Amino acid sequence: MAVTDFFAGEIATELLKELMAICKKSALCRSSAQDLIGYIHELQPIIEEIKYSGVELSQPRQRQLDTLSQTLRSGLETARKVLNSPRWNVYKNLQLAKKMEKLEKTVSRFVKGPMQAHVLADVHHVRFEMSERLDRLEGSTRRLEQRLGVMKIGVVDSGGWLGEAVKKVEEEERWCEGNLAKLGAGMELGKKNVREVLIEREDVSIVGISGIGGSGKTTLAREICRDDKINSYFSNGVFFLNVSQSPNVEQLRLKIWEMISGIRIEGCGFIVPQSMLHFDRKFAKPTLVVLDDIWSLSVLEQLIFRVPGCKILAVSRFKFPQSLINFTYELDLLREDEAMSLFCHFAFGHSSIPIGMNKNLVKQVVDECKGLPLALKVIGASLKDQPEMYWTGAKSRLSRSQPICESHEVQLLERMKLSIDYLPGKVRECFLDLGCFPEDKKIPLDVLINMWVELHDIYAEEAFAILVELANKNLLTLVKDSRVGDLYSTYYEISVSQHDTLRDLAIHLSSHEDVNQRKRLVMSRREERLPREWERNMDQPFNARIVSVHTGEMKEMDWCRMDFPRAEVLILNFSSGEYFLPPFIDSMPKLSALILINYGTSSTVLHNLSAFSNLTNLRSLWLEKISVPHLPPTTIPLQNLRKISLVLCNVNKSLDQSDLPYLFPRLEEFTMDHCINLFELPPSICRMQSLRSLSISNCDSLQQLPVDLGKLNYLEILRIYACPNLKRLPSGIAQLVRLKYLDISQCVNLGCLPEGLGECKSLEKIDMRECPHITNLPRSVASLQSLQRVICDQEVSWVWKDSEKAMPWLSVQVAEECFNLDWLNE
Repeated sequence: MAVTDFFAGEIATELLKELMAICKKSALCRSSAQDLIGYIHELQPIIEEIKYSGVELSQPRQRQLDTLSQTLRSGLETARKVLNSPRWNVYKNLQLAKKMEKLEKTVSRFVKGPMQAHVLADVHHVRFEMSERLDRLEGSTRRLEQRLGVMKIGVVDSGGWLGEAVKKVEEEERWCEGNLAKLGAGMELGKKNVREVLIEREDVSIVGISGIGGSGKTTLAREICRDDKINSYFSNGVFFLNVSQSPNVEQLRLKIWEMISGIRIEGCGFIVPQSMLHFDRKFAKPTLVVLDDIWSLSVLEQLIFRVPGCKILAVSRFKFPQSLINFTYELDLLREDEAMSLFCHFAFGHSSIPIGMNKNLVKQVVDECKGLPLALKVIGASLKDQPEMYWTGAKSRLSRSQPICESHEVQLLERMKLSIDYLPGKVRECFLDLGCFPEDKKIPLDVLINMWVELHDIYAEEAFAILVELANKNLLTLVKDSRVGDLYSTYYEISVSQHDTLRDLAIHLSSHEDVNQRKRLVMSRREERLPREWERNMDQPFNARIVSVHTGEMKEMDWCRMDFPRAEVLILNFSSGEYFLPPFIDSMPKLSALILINYGTSSTVLHNLSAFSNLTNLRSLWLEKISVPHLPPTTIPLQNLRKISLVLCNVNKSLDQSDLPYLFPRLEEFTMDHCINLFELPPSICRMQSLRSLSISNCDSLQQLPVDLGKLNYLEILRIYACPNLKRLPSGIAQLVRLKYLDISQCVNLGCLPEGLGECKSLEKIDMRECPHITNLPRSVASLQSLQRVICDQEVSWVWKDSEKAMPWLSVQVAEECFNLDWLNE
């Protein structure tokens, strides 16, 4: 029995239930049951680490774990006998008590002996995998840099724009972590007070952090999560969740219960049994759940679980009543010296005013920021390297803002507006576009770049330059996504996030005009229906170029008829199992980018597919967590569609029933990531002569590729990443004479490379990490005159040695294993 099957099943859960019941019923077996509960709680996180590492265990180690599995199976039977044994049968109870003691000793020996060896042996495998992810990030962005031409944009050794921006974000995070005192005495004091209450006060189960927007509440909460004493007290059971203004309460409750119980819940609609909320405190696992950005008392009440051992840290702009939250720490604004130090760090790169700078002018600007950390950070970055006249103008504009008070939101946004007013025109417009995406959600880099290219008539190079400029001014954050533990990663493994106050600023600046005249028509939070303001003005055309809708399930009757003659981008955010596409898509003749993102727990079934019939100008389509539909025969070919991205979608043979070359005659990029029920690619894809990039990643069910794949005459990028059930590549790949990049990494069951691979005369790079079964190369690889780089594992690298001698220009890069454990601190 595999270790993943063991803990994914019901054995541990059922045994824990029975042991808890024994502790209450049987005095003879109580001691053994208590010890067993402790051992199983200790085993679960270790097994989870092994499960998610993706490392196949050796046979001897797997046998040891199988033996443990059988031991606990028999222990479950013994536990049930203990519970069913009547109290008057003293002899039988004594015999069962001896069996429980024997079970406890067996499990104890395993935990204190072989299990520790397993953990140490697996650590380097996990580190190796993380190292590979970072290598892949570097490689993919280097590929992007080559495609963008001479402009240096990418995470590369020589320092590309995007790489420098990502590095800067990481450095700023490290600076904040190591300089908490420089963020204000309130931060240091808050960390100390909150930590003491969480650890020392047994009577306090819910603790609050409150403060005005931009005052550093989230920074303080994350510092508490990183604190060594907190992690030690809660046995590393510390979890962080964003709630936001428009939360999916059902999903959040499910996540919180999984964190508290350690039990993975599949599917939706799960209701926590009341009997599980009242188990004995001494057997409960200590857990701290941090709920950030709470906007509603009713939402907080629904997210609280009164479970022994579990404590909640609630972070909000509002101070909730003491009847609900036992202790609240109110975060103060920064003192004058603290504000100056923080401002100088972002404006000058060090903690004091440099020689030659007008000290009075700097002090006046800092004073106008009113001690708000976010304002100091953003305004400081916006004034960096600017002349004195620029600073004087900034001070004048800041001084005209109203004073900060309890109802400070609008005044704060007016101060932050300064950092936007001085941006170049297109950069400012791109910043305002960020407000069109839901709060506290990562924005896929690919979506953002495509949108900017379509909206602002710029090339991808300029879009990336704008992205980096906004990051350098602290107006957005570039997030380097690790594939481990996340739902999915974008093609470039980088996404964009934004502080909710900065998002509020973007929406605030976009909402000054009348609703029909706005460039961006945005629902700032998730609602059950369209805003009444929209409905009241639907008799007149809306001039918005971007329309962003955020709702739950929408039916035909929920929509109203609106006219969008200038709309170029439509973003539909929703959370539901079924969704009726808005009829007003017909009134968007200029629509060039359509983005559908489902934040629900299962794939959405779309209705009103006839809406696709008139999207003749559509150039980019992004579908996320959608059941891919079969387009009706009446659909007019989308002549201008260049890019399709299917992420977390349920394919289920829907593409097989469509004539893809007819529907998408000019498609250039086709991406499928984490799609389910994709057993094979549709044969018609081989007739898409315009296709230049085909990327299939993390599709577990994919078993084979079309035989005629070689007919894609213009294909330059073929990425078949992490498809474990794929066993062979079609021989037709040898006909891809324009292919430049081949990625087959983590296709662990792939047996060989195609015999005629040498015919790919343009091939420049092969990535074949974690392909352990490829032990021989076809002789034709010697003909790959354009091949510059091969990335593979140490065990496979030897097969390239002879080729490397015959091809002196070839670089074979081996992913080296690293045994340093410093990465665990992250």
